[in-house]
Amino acid sequence: MNGAQALVHTLANCGVDVCFANPGTSEMHFVAALDIVGTIRPVLALFEGVATGAADGYARMAGKPAATLLHLGAGLGNGLANLHNARRAGVPMLNIVGDHATGHLQYDAPLTSDIVGIARPVSPWVYRSLTSAQLAHDGARAVAAAHAEGGQVATLIVPADTAWGDADGPALPINPPQPQAIAPDAQDRVVEALAGGHRTALLMRGRALHREGLEAAARIAAATGARLLCDTFAPRLDRGAGIPAVERIPYFAEMMTRFLADIDTLILVGARVPVPFFAYPDKPGWCLAPGCRVLHLAYPEQDSAAAVLALADRLPGGKSPLAPAPRPERPTGAFNVHSIGQAMGALLKDAAIICDDAATASGAILAGTANAAPHTHLALTGGAIGSGLPMAVGAAIACPDRKVVCISGDGSAMYTPQALWTIAREKLDVTVIIFANRSYRILQIELERVGAAPAGPMAHTMLDLSDPTIDFVGLALSMGVESARATTIDAFCDLFAGAMRRPGPYLIEVAI
Repeated sequence: MNGAQALVHTLANCGVDVCFANPGTSEMHFVAALDIVGTIRPVLALFEGVATGAADGYARMAGKPAATLLHLGAGLGNGLANLHNARRAGVPMLNIVGDHATGHLQYDAPLTSDIVGIARPVSPWVYRSLTSAQLAHDGARAVAAAHAEGGQVATLIVPADTAWGDADGPALPINPPQPQAIAPDAQDRVVEALAGGHRTALLMRGRALHREGLEAAARIAAATGARLLCDTFAPRLDRGAGIPAVERIPYFAEMMTRFLADIDTLILVGARVPVPFFAYPDKPGWCLAPGCRVLHLAYPEQDSAAAVLALADRLPGGKSPLAPAPRPERPTGAFNVHSIGQAMGALLKDAAIICDDAATASGAILAGTANAAPHTHLALTGGAIGSGLPMAVGAAIACPDRKVVCISGDGSAMYTPQALWTIAREKLDVTVIIFANRSYRILQIELERVGAAPAGPMAHTMLDLSDPTIDFVGLALSMGVESARATTIDAFCDLFAGAMRRPGPYLIEVAI
């Protein structure tokens, strides 16, 4: 048995069952080992950013790491944007990055690079394996590291000779660390604050935003009057009819400041203090009200769902019956992001997963689907656009029994359009909606907000996508995805309803 075979056996024994791959020469022994072992599903991505984004979406839904297989530092570098998003999502992920054989590094061959240096900003755990005999054990350590700290990116660098050299066999799995317990005194302080007449809010993240955690949080709100909040871009949020709703923190700094102004005690449950994405001239960078006290019920590496469940059990009363909310009606008339959101709310399939990279269209879609059938929403956590299509790949593989809907702007979609090919090849149950406004609309807004000099024709060409117009219907068809274009709300409703009824890949270009 060689090192690659021992590594693949070990990863399978550790629960890794999917590998999103864009391999090269230095990874060929790992590729061959996938056939020999036969229990890890290989999924080919035509760009490394698709592989890393897919592993992010998979982890958010499966709660465990998939592997990526990347070719040296150049391949890892191509995947960095979605590794950044995954790091900000706090998900478990394992990168297997091939490298030159140890004896070949001395020659500084063309693909030689500082792989550790490339990985470090997006991967808290990085290790270069040294021998084929040790490689399998290093793989077990990498999987355990991916589970640590509540979920993180782990990167194992595999020199080619450690893959082709002899190995004794697979390593035993290493038990991943358990989430840290919630400190009793932290819970006591929160109970005191909730009972003390303070204007309180719980800002939640992680498993607290799954349905069980939200139901416990709703009991807390009913008992104390506390507001329930989530980040602007929560990694995963269960929502829809019958699921307690939370308030999403606004994106822009001045809106965030007004939103948080009446809170004098902010209780963090697996979350961090919210701050704006960017600084703006003459606008606040710190948005909490002066004197607002911040309490930690659970830190990001702790189990936020267990924290809210335990807190709810300590409070008296707290029953929060949810009145059945009417599902939106199928809209007629105007054709815009608001009517499209209403249509999605009316027609969304039960238990769907929405992968959201829609930028300026996102708010209207979230509003329109608030009372849709129960579903899960995955957001763009790190702000690096191009995550929606790859996330949809990973989510669909993690949950093959659930419909996945990807909403993306046309600018965002062009970062990772190769994901459409993988969706078609794997026959994934993914419906893609492209909001084609022929521009980087969010940047047109930001150009005004940052107070730059008045924009002229040259500046506008940097934000315009209309010359030439991108044909997403043709692009999707070329990659094997059935597709159509909607220019009226009736046409969109018919296309979306049909996509919800039948399985398989489908793309709708929305010309707005």
